[in-house]
Amino acid sequence: MTDKTPAREKPWLFRTYSGHSSAAESNKLYRTNLAKGQTGLSIAFDLPTQTGYDSDHPLAKGEVGKVGVPVCHIGDMITLFQDIPLEKMNTSMTINAPAAWLLSLYIATAERQGAARSSLNGTTQNDVIKEYLSRGTYIFAPQPSLKLTGDVISFTYREVPKWNPMNVCSYHLQEAGATPEQELAFALATAIAVLDTVKPIVPEADFEQVVSRISFFVNAGIRFVTELCKMRAFTQLWDEICRERYGVKDEKARRFRYGVQVNSLGLTEQQPENNVYRIVMEMLAVVLSKNARARAVQLPAWNEALGLPRPWDQQWSLRLQQIMAYESDLLEFGDIFDGSIEIERKVNELMAGAREELARIDEMGGAVNAVESSYMKQKLVESNARRIGAIEAGEQIVVGVNKWTETEPSPLTTGDGSILTVDPRSEAEQIERLKAFRAGRDQSAVEAAMAALRSAAGEGRNVMEPSIACAHAGVTTGEWSQALREVFGEYRAPTGVARAAAQSGGDKIGVVRTRVDQVSAELGRRIKMLVGKPGLDGHSNGAEQIAVRARDAGMEVVYEGIRLTPAQIVNAALEEGVHVVGLSILSGSHIPLVTEVLDRMRAAGIGDIPVVAGGIIPPEDEKILLAAGCARIYTPKDYDITAIMGDIVELVAGRAKAA
Repeated sequence: MTDKTPAREKPWLFRTYSGHSSAAESNKLYRTNLAKGQTGLSIAFDLPTQTGYDSDHPLAKGEVGKVGVPVCHIGDMITLFQDIPLEKMNTSMTINAPAAWLLSLYIATAERQGAARSSLNGTTQNDVIKEYLSRGTYIFAPQPSLKLTGDVISFTYREVPKWNPMNVCSYHLQEAGATPEQELAFALATAIAVLDTVKPIVPEADFEQVVSRISFFVNAGIRFVTELCKMRAFTQLWDEICRERYGVKDEKARRFRYGVQVNSLGLTEQQPENNVYRIVMEMLAVVLSKNARARAVQLPAWNEALGLPRPWDQQWSLRLQQIMAYESDLLEFGDIFDGSIEIERKVNELMAGAREELARIDEMGGAVNAVESSYMKQKLVESNARRIGAIEAGEQIVVGVNKWTETEPSPLTTGDGSILTVDPRSEAEQIERLKAFRAGRDQSAVEAAMAALRSAAGEGRNVMEPSIACAHAGVTTGEWSQALREVFGEYRAPTGVARAAAQSGGDKIGVVRTRVDQVSAELGRRIKMLVGKPGLDGHSNGAEQIAVRARDAGMEVVYEGIRLTPAQIVNAALEEGVHVVGLSILSGSHIPLVTEVLDRMRAAGIGDIPVVAGGIIPPEDEKILLAAGCARIYTPKDYDITAIMGDIVELVAGRAKAA
């Protein structure tokens, strides 16, 4: 008998998105995960690093090491990859505005290890356009940001040819409320903007090679069939764009190459054990269809809606991937969906919707204009409002949240250590290491490297070689970014809130509107709410929805977007004469930032204005904030925004009577 067992394909890269506290702690985690069978690294950087600040910058207070690892200089990067040979590693770095800098640090670290640039394999996310729409870690305006992206691409295809210099990221678009059609269109519009930027600056003969290195990073949500069809649509649309718009003849260069993280937005704080099933189903959507299969998969941990996952939690997610790849027969077959009438129908439907949206963006002049006019942001705010409204109304069922909420106590979430917490001392220790590094470097070499960087940026030359020289000289993340801030300036993106279409909301919002009118009459003026995002957390979806719903309920709303200092928020509360302050923080920095706002309000004589806070706030932290003077705490389990509005109105009414 002949062996008819089909040959197995090589599985996708197994990754977990991780990093916290310090380079040394993160290095331990990476080596542990690699020993357990992880085949690539996905680096999470903390918010100061992502927004181009050193750990001792005033805006970094409370944020150091919280949502990722702080990397201030080459010393940190060397520690991060201690005993991990970079020439043998495939590393993904979730970094956008300072992508050129973090890649320079990575290259310099590899060179210190004795590795050639050409041996390096990995990805820099480097998609700044989606930062204006969803995640908020931009620094510069769209045009200079695209210039930096172009610098990275035109450098790496020659010097680091196995590197993916641009990872068009639709992941956060879905988290910001994008429909599948919007996710397709907005991501592809971004890719078009990038290729249009790069095409004039690389030789025509090299353009297909450049296209072949463009990759994507996508989201897979819970609607399994739709998500699978979305990936097939992505594959076909990208091939179409490369062939028809750019004349790319090589089929391999037109392939849609993507990595994926399944949807963290759908993870629930209530009954978090249900998240395991969600993660498995979402993973299936991106691995079952061979013709649209992910090249790399990273899965969130089941308890990420509660806080930072432990190594065991990450191991559980890694084992999900390994069982699918090695125990199932998935990799032994061709595409099992080819020829399916239903799949083809849905794919065509999604492609038609995406083409219509792409045409609208093209008529506006492309993705940059659609960002600057707030069109894309407005559409995301509106679609997210519809999604939340459907959950509130029970039209979209979320098990354990708005249906079947009765539950047994989970043994997985009880007891000390059920989630990982960052030691508060880690920030002070990181700052001390930074000071010691600065004191020990050759300042004249730093100044010379910085001068060369400023000259390159000011003259429009490629900044990569000067940046690598800066890395070797000991320039810090904050210094590199500040040099470019001096050349390019900074930018504040439109919030999309003012132009977002109102949602009717039904009878419940009508009741709240009536109550707002009553309390406003008693106050002698309209209730005014300040929605603020202190610190560097740019995940503004929740704040935007609170602002939109407060406006729809009849309140006056002050919302100035992300990245405000506590002092700026308190000053706005004073100047605007608000009745309530709402703070949104998802980075884990709620205790230092909320307490500073409270302290500053008391010092300014407005301590009687109630402050409410929302975010991923564990119960023990909730007690601390309430004791510090916070009037209300809202977490992801409080999914009914209209009910939150009613609660806030009564809070304002109660304070007014007490006064």
